Amino acid sequence: MSEGLAAALQAASDALAAALRSVAGWPVVGFAEPQWLALAPLVLIWLAACALHRGRPALAWPALAEARAAGGSFIDPVAWAAGSLRGLAALLLIAVLASPMGSEQEVRLRHDGLDLVLAVDASGSMRALDAEGSGAPRTRLDLAKEVVARFARHRVADGDRVALVVFGDRAFTQCPLASDGALLAHALSRVEAGMAGEATAMGDALALSVKRAGGTEVAGGSGPRAGRLIVLLTDGRSNAGRVPPEVAMALARDAGVRVHTVGIGGEGRVAMANDRGGRRLELERHDLDRSTLERIATETGGRHFAARSSSDLGRVYDEIDQLERVTRDAPPRLLGAPVPEPFLATAGGLLLLQILLARVVQRRLP
Repeated sequence: MSEGLAAALQAASDALAAALRSVAGWPVVGFAEPQWLALAPLVLIWLAACALHRGRPALAWPALAEARAAGGSFIDPVAWAAGSLRGLAALLLIAVLASPMGSEQEVRLRHDGLDLVLAVDASGSMRALDAEGSGAPRTRLDLAKEVVARFARHRVADGDRVALVVFGDRAFTQCPLASDGALLAHALSRVEAGMAGEATAMGDALALSVKRAGGTEVAGGSGPRAGRLIVLLTDGRSNAGRVPPEVAMALARDAGVRVHTVGIGGEGRVAMANDRGGRRLELERHDLDRSTLERIATETGGRHFAARSSSDLGRVYDEIDQLERVTRDAPPRLLGAPVPEPFLATAGGLLLLQILLARVVQRRLP
C-alpha cells in the first residue's frame, strides 16, 4: 500500500471515528486496521449494480399513462429502503474488520530499541572453574550463559532485537536477530563449551557479528551507528580462525557498528571441568588478551569491561544496559481491547429491519 493511500485511509478513519463519537455517541477513538475501510466503496458499487440490474417484480401494465396519473411508479420505495439497510449493515461489518478501538487507549509513537548481537566464547577455556554460584565452583560458561540470558530477556522486553553468535575454532549463528525471549533462552541453554572447537576465533566471531547486526549494509564509516551494537565476551586470546581481529575490528569501524568487549576470568592457573561436568585434577592457564579487546572497543566507539569475578560480570552487563538506550521512531499503534459491539448490534438491527420490510411490508404477486 502506498504512503498516500495509507495516509488517506488514516485520515478517513479518524474522521469516521470523530463522527461516530459526536453523532452516535459511540466510544470510538480510531481504527487499528484502517486499510479495511478501502472495501467500503467497492461494496457500495456492488450493491448499486445489483439494484440496477434487478428484474422488475411486477407485471407490465398496459394502461401505463393511466397508472402514472393515478400515482403509480416503477420505483418501489420499500425495496430501495431494504437495499439501503443492507448497504448500511455491510458498511458496519467492514468497520468491524477495521478493528474499532475504544476510549481507553494509548498511542505509542516512539520506543527505545536497537539491534544487538551477543557474541559468546564457547571455547575449551570456558570450562574454567573460577566462577562462584550457590557456594560451589561453576564454569565461566555457565556463569556467562546465566548473565547473558538475563540481559537478553531484559533487552527483548524493552523492544530490542537480539542475536546470538557462538565461537570457538569457528564462529556460527546460534540465533538470528529475534524479539522472542523464549527463543533466545532456548538457544543459550544449548551452548556448551567446546561445541565450536577448543580454540578461540575472535576475529571470525566479530566479523560474523558485524554481518548479523546489519552493519555490512553501510558503505563507508562515519562513526558508530545508532541502533547497531555488539557485545563480545571472551576469556582468551585469538588463536584460530581465518579473519584476524584487526581486520574484523576495521569492518566494524567502517560499518559504524559499536562493539563493547567483556573479558572474563582472572589471572593464573585454574581448575578445569571435564567434558562430563566433573573436575579435572590438573590446573591450566588461559591468559586474556586484554590489549586487543581494549583496542577493538576503542576503535569502534565502545568500551572494554573486565569481569574478574562472578559478581563483576552481572555488574558489567547492567552497566552496558544503562549505556545503550537509543530512541527511534516506531509505527503508531492503538493499545487496548477493540469495541466492535456497537457496530455488530447496529448491523444486526438493520438486517432484521430489512427482513421485515422484504417479507412483511413488501407485497409481491405470486
